[in-house]
This record gives sequence, structure tokens and C-alpha cells, in this order.
Amino acid sequence: MKQLLCLSHTPWQARPNRTQQLLARLNDVQVLFFEPPVPRGAAKPRQGRKMRPHITVYTLPTPLLPRWSNAAIQRRNDSKTVDFIQQILNHHHFVEPVLWCTAPDQAMYLDHFAYSGLVYDCFREWGEEYVEEESDLTCHAEVVFAASQGLVQRLAPCNDTIVLLPNGVNDRMFTRPGLTVPIQLSKLPSPILGRVGDINNRLDLAPLVQAAQTHPEWTFLLMGRVTSTVRMHLKHCPNIVLTGPINPVELPDYLYACDVLFDLFHRDLKGSDIIPSRMYEYLASGKPIVTMIESDQVEPFPDVVYTAYDSAGFIRRCRRALEEESTMAAPRRQEYARKASWAGRAQVVTEILEHTGLF
Repeated sequence: MKQLLCLSHTPWQARPNRTQQLLARLNDVQVLFFEPPVPRGAAKPRQGRKMRPHITVYTLPTPLLPRWSNAAIQRRNDSKTVDFIQQILNHHHFVEPVLWCTAPDQAMYLDHFAYSGLVYDCFREWGEEYVEEESDLTCHAEVVFAASQGLVQRLAPCNDTIVLLPNGVNDRMFTRPGLTVPIQLSKLPSPILGRVGDINNRLDLAPLVQAAQTHPEWTFLLMGRVTSTVRMHLKHCPNIVLTGPINPVELPDYLYACDVLFDLFHRDLKGSDIIPSRMYEYLASGKPIVTMIESDQVEPFPDVVYTAYDSAGFIRRCRRALEEESTMAAPRRQEYARKASWAGRAQVVTEILEHTGLF
């Protein structure tokens, strides 16, 4: 059986992220998944968690001090991490596995492990402080997967084998028969406009607040974690309902309960052309979608998504979405989602790895 060592930038999550979605669908591959260390003093997850029949998860040891705080301490941290990973590899009889990296700072491991090939999955834009490390990782990789065309262009000078691999969706979850309105939402006033994802200060909340104040008869359903600062900011809008994180299994029912789905502008993603998985989930539901974008940004789905550049435009687009009567728009949205299925994305990964001789 093929062997793969994954260094994940994020912990294993109940709501599967891109790395989990892809690796879970690889066939005949044994995966050791190393997640980042937990903060000092926090409860440590059990080591060697079998999250899938072919995926075992380990948590990297907590560093002595934060990264780059001291060169000597950093070397000790790195040595401790390398020794830990090597012990786990030996325990599972891993010999020269494929190395799957997800972040530029993992380039430091390239000289410490014997691996048969390197894959770099670039799922986001990294700051200028990571340019040297990302260039090193990209140059050494047999294959680079990039989540957007902008990332492809950014990495192209360092590697000739860069494959566009956008985010995806488990589309069948959102189109399965028998979806029902959750009992927790059954008494909310209609129409319901919903958003999935964390709510924090990196979001431009002005369009949401203005829309809620202009249309108190609309219910805005925010499905995700909310920071205390944002919670205080939104408390003056009684028609904004905070649900907290939604169980992934229940999410299709929550989207089914919404009349319109929306997204806001992310200040920290200015200029990014990466389409989040959230958008593909919206498309899979078939519901009308309103999203905030920059004025010079290319609209990814202009025929099925209503876009706005400012608060006034957001309100107008929400009205338009609520009035949507086309019977063709919903199937077109779901077709976009079907073509973006995680199963299809994973098939592309498998074919590329086989073509390059890594599998």
C-alpha cells in the first residue's frame, strides 16, 4: 500500500477542511496526518487517532517558545519535532513516503526526512515574510496544487508542474432528499438570509448591519463562531440571529431553511481570487446567493450569483435575490457544485500523482 506523510497547517476538524476532504478520498494510501501543536497548557488530543480507516492523526509536540523567538531555541523546537515525526514513521513502518505539505514554513523539514516525492498544496495566499520558504518548497515539489489561478501565476516561476485545484464541496449532502427545516429555526420570521462561517473583525460587517436596520422584517442567520467584540457590535440588531457553529451533518438542513445565502467582504483577503468552499456549498443548495466583492474583482459565477460592491448595493441585491423567480437558476447553481465535487477534485489529485510517478 502507498504511504503518505501529511504536514497539516490546521488541526483535524469536525467540519472537514480542504486537506481532509482530499486525503479522505485517496484510495489504497496509508496516511499519517500531523496537525499543529496545541498551545502550552491546553488539553492535548489523544495521539494516534484513527479518523478514517487509512488516516491516523498525531499532534506535533508543543514548542518551548513561539517560532523565531530565539535561534537556538528554535533549533531545539525543530529537532524535537523532527524526532517525534521520525519515531511515528518508524512505528508505522513508513519508508520514504510521499510528503504532502500545506504551508511554506514546512520547507524546513525537507532536509530531515527521506521521502519519495514532494507535494505542495497551496490553498491560500501567504505573506511576504514567507516568500523565501514558499519558493524553496515550490522549487523542490514534484507537484504543486494551487487553489486559484492567481496562486498558479504567483508560483509558476518556481515550478513547471503547477495544477489548478480549486476548493470543492460534498455536493450530494446538499441535494439529498428529505431535507427539513431544523426545529430551532421553525419560528424565525421569513425571509431568512443566511451566512456560514466565523464572524470576526476581519469581515466588513457594515453591509450586514445596514441591511438589518433597513429591513427589520428580514432575519439574518449567522452560522458560525462569533467573537465577543462582534457579538457586542451586533446586539443592537434583534433580527440578526447567531446560531454558533453548525454540525456539518446538519448544515444542509440549515441552508434549506434559508431563502437567500450571502457572504461579506473579507478585509484580510483583499485581492484574492480564491473561491471558498462556503460558496460551493451555497451553490449546491440551489438557493439565491448574494456576495460582496471588490469593484475590480472578476465575478466567478456571474450568471447565478448576485454581487455587490457597497452596502447600498448589497441591500438591492438581497431584494433582487428574494424576488428571484427563475426556475433555471437553481439547477445551474447545482451543476456548478456538481462539477466542483470533492470526489472529482480527489480524482484529479490521484491522476496527477500517478502520472508523475508518485503513486
